[in-house]
Amino acid sequence: MACKLDELGIHVIEAGSAITSEGERESIRAVVAQGLNAEICSYCRIMKQDVDYALACDVDSIHLVAPVSDLHINVKLKKDRETVRRMAVDVTEYAREHGLTVELSGEDASRADMDFLRSLYIDGIEAGADRLCFCDTVGLLVPEKTEAIFKELCPPLKAPLSIHCHNDFGLATSNTIAALRSGAQQAHVTVNGVGERSGNTSLEEVVMTLEWLYKHKTGINTQEIFKTSRLVSRLMGIPVSPNKPLIGGNAFTHEAGIHVHGLLADTSTYEPINPEILGRERKIVLGKHAGKSSVTLALKEMGFEVDDMQLHEVLNRVKELGDHGKKVTDADLQTITDTVLNIKREAKVILEEYTVVSGNRVTPTASVKLRVDGREVVEAGIGDGPVDAAFASIKRGISGVADVQLEEYHVDAITGGTDALVEVLVKLSKDGKMVTSRGSRTDIVLASVEAVINGINQLI
Repeated sequence: MACKLDELGIHVIEAGSAITSEGERESIRAVVAQGLNAEICSYCRIMKQDVDYALACDVDSIHLVAPVSDLHINVKLKKDRETVRRMAVDVTEYAREHGLTVELSGEDASRADMDFLRSLYIDGIEAGADRLCFCDTVGLLVPEKTEAIFKELCPPLKAPLSIHCHNDFGLATSNTIAALRSGAQQAHVTVNGVGERSGNTSLEEVVMTLEWLYKHKTGINTQEIFKTSRLVSRLMGIPVSPNKPLIGGNAFTHEAGIHVHGLLADTSTYEPINPEILGRERKIVLGKHAGKSSVTLALKEMGFEVDDMQLHEVLNRVKELGDHGKKVTDADLQTITDTVLNIKREAKVILEEYTVVSGNRVTPTASVKLRVDGREVVEAGIGDGPVDAAFASIKRGISGVADVQLEEYHVDAITGGTDALVEVLVKLSKDGKMVTSRGSRTDIVLASVEAVINGINQLI
């Protein structure tokens, strides 16, 4: 699903390609049924049957894509320019006759003959096309060329021109911004930059570049960006790279002691914008680059008070873990600090036993026996897999004490082979407070349970 961004926000949602399959059509109909304040669009080839399938989905518009480079026309379609021109005009007229808004796109436009592309656009407008689009299909544009093309193309055309970029060279955002500054009235973007190969232009990068670097209001509620990013990532099963700008896990995460020292004085020293603008929170992580400032801040957030000698000892132990390639979780820091301060801490939730049943013809089920505040609790739960079922049973077991949510789950194999030692890292939340914890076992379910129990004991 792609979004089309104009100066007033997201007004067009390309929900899929109706010709693809019945499953795709069901998805498009489901989007249409939401009654969103946006034009719902279907991708179409320059074929009338594609339009018929789009009409059956009750969409508002079509994104009609005509190959315009000789490479695509001759090699892919095995046709000539005039045939493609005639097909584009005929299908545009057909779609308009059936009440659809039409955005006519030139596929592989960045490798097309500009005179042919311009003439195709003009013919499309005469046939009834409401909007046009220039597609950099394999990401070959550079900002300077994009600027020159749009300054030349836009003025004589009597319909708005959009930009559609791919990110093969990492220039999709730069090219999109260049086009918008040079006459494009709309940009095609996707949440998290998802798309074919290296993806399409990232919605969040374009929005924040316009808002913060060019001081142009987009109408987008930026505080929903991070939440939307996480939702799309989860539903698509495509993780966001930790170092992705703005929405990656590391974007507002700080470890180096000198950075944290600066943040304590003024957050703008090492952050271009406040994370809250994107609906995020700042995160201080501890590892081998940690300094006194970061450890002091982390301990303060956990409610610890230490003297200089104790701080030095905690810092040394944190660095030792970091030198072994470990991420120091909140549970690790508490254990280290408890040891240094000689604090005896009773766990409120203790796992006594657990059982899981799973298979290709069995609903994954787990049961746990816990000791919660000294009393025995036995609960069971089902899930999408044994780990999910185990977490469901634990959550039910502690429901009388706390409502804990699993925010993130990550597993790594530390050693090789079928008997590999795995490390599970989890992020849990309760009433706005968030903690991280780990579990390490050869049994992935037990490692997961251990990580969750450790995190719960941090929260309650």
